[in-house]
Amino acid sequence: MPDHTDPVRSEGVAPRGTQRRQPPEQWLFSGVYGLVLASAMVAALEATGEKADPGQDALWVLLTALASSAAHGYAHVIARRASSDGAATTRMRSVLAAWPLVAAVLPTVGILLAAAAGWWAESTAVDSALLFNTVALFGVGASAARTAGHGWPSSCWAGFLDMLIGVVIILANSLIH
Repeated sequence: MPDHTDPVRSEGVAPRGTQRRQPPEQWLFSGVYGLVLASAMVAALEATGEKADPGQDALWVLLTALASSAAHGYAHVIARRASSDGAATTRMRSVLAAWPLVAAVLPTVGILLAAAAGWWAESTAVDSALLFNTVALFGVGASAARTAGHGWPSSCWAGFLDMLIGVVIILANSLIH
């Protein structure tokens, strides 16, 4: 007589037909990755001695985030070696799960588009985007530590350490340009 019990599932694998919620750790990982990516891109795209084109820079930041998000998600698919059962759905979900990376670059894209609209100069937009992303890195780091149950002093310390990534990008941008 055949055994009609459910097969043993790997830990963390959702049964078919159900949606898995993305864990907060993944949001934080992709969000921090997106903020750092946006900062590095906006610093690298800042034109020195060339005609500024913040609209094109905004497009490049967005396209790079989309490509990085897709590559990141697909790298997870390859690393897990998705099974053939529902593989296309699993692959698509893995790729789409990296959406916080794209969401994290949207403020930078918005700031650059405001410069393209003539609200301020490209250099001001770059400085504003770098400052925003650095403060956001502090907020994400402190928020993650608070969520993990840390007190305010250690949460602020965690935020400060995350913020140092943005500060390093700002310093590198200043030294290079």
